[in-house]
Amino acid sequence: MLKAADIMTKDVATIRSSATVAEAVRLLRSRDWRALIVDRRNEQDAYGIISESDIAYKVIAHGKDPQTMRVYEIMTKPCIAINPNLGLEYVARLFAQHHLHRAPVIQGELLGIVSLTDILAHSEFLEQPRTLLLEQELQDEIQKARLVCAQTGVRSQECAAAWDVVEEIQAEIAHQRSEKFVKTAFEDYCDEYPEAIEAITYDL
Repeated sequence: MLKAADIMTKDVATIRSSATVAEAVRLLRSRDWRALIVDRRNEQDAYGIISESDIAYKVIAHGKDPQTMRVYEIMTKPCIAINPNLGLEYVARLFAQHHLHRAPVIQGELLGIVSLTDILAHSEFLEQPRTLLLEQELQDEIQKARLVCAQTGVRSQECAAAWDVVEEIQAEIAHQRSEKFVKTAFEDYCDEYPEAIEAITYDL
């Protein structure tokens, strides 16, 4: 799965919170950016963000003077930041939950910025829907778990660990579909091998 680091735009600009909105507009225009990251004052401070919509809605729409209005007056701070290792699917969910159009990618320092355009441009959901891939992975792991249990015994730690993998995938599929499984693959297996239920009680 692609990660935020794979799709982010590394060409990102920062601006001081004390800068004027007019300065922000000039910087946005110079590189055809849609947003600027507001720099931290120190390492313990949080990053902020100012977007073209902030300027349009909070400055232009109210007839305020961009030459005197400061970035800190209209920015969002702290802003929601993306971990560079977060999978593309989860980046999209985070955007959906918080109605984001873009967000900085940060891990200790500013690494880049991700936008809705980046998500759509790099997404393969049309060719390879995530749920279909998970379904195939589930069937593969069920076969693997049955084989492991046949080789090591249904009460073995290896058997339990193999079914844990299956349960994790099923949980992810259920989350994707926003529905609960009537019966899990492990419960089906336990119908065949009742003693297998003991496998989940072993000490980790």
